[in-house]
Amino acid sequence: MAYGPPPSPGYGHQPIPPAATPGHRGLPQGPSGHDDTTWALMAYVGQFVVSVIAPLVVYVGRGRSPFVRWHAAQGLNMAVAAVAMWLVGGLLSLLAEVMIWLPLAFTAVTFVFLVYAARAANRGEFRRVPPFIAWPLFK
Repeated sequence: MAYGPPPSPGYGHQPIPPAATPGHRGLPQGPSGHDDTTWALMAYVGQFVVSVIAPLVVYVGRGRSPFVRWHAAQGLNMAVAAVAMWLVGGLLSLLAEVMIWLPLAFTAVTFVFLVYAARAANRGEFRRVPPFIAWPLFK
């Protein structure tokens, strides 16, 4: 022991606050690979073809990854909101024909946010769609 006792554990290192570590206290972790980003992307892009079925398949089948599950839940919330708006708008249009514009406008806005969320999923980011588009039903 020419230089004295060894330094105590953690000497010279700043502690990392728990909130700064990935996945701690609700902070989401990014995708674990290219497969995760592809499945998260399909939760949004598949809605253009098969509506609610695409995000439901991703949510149930590939929901083990937090990244995929988060995007699939958000896509499923968007799809459920769109179907509900079409049902309500269709019923209201029976009373007044001008009410058919309500679901059409909602669908146009939903498509814009589908592209917005799909681009974020493809980049590996978590972007929250506003709650008036993606009703928070699934988590």
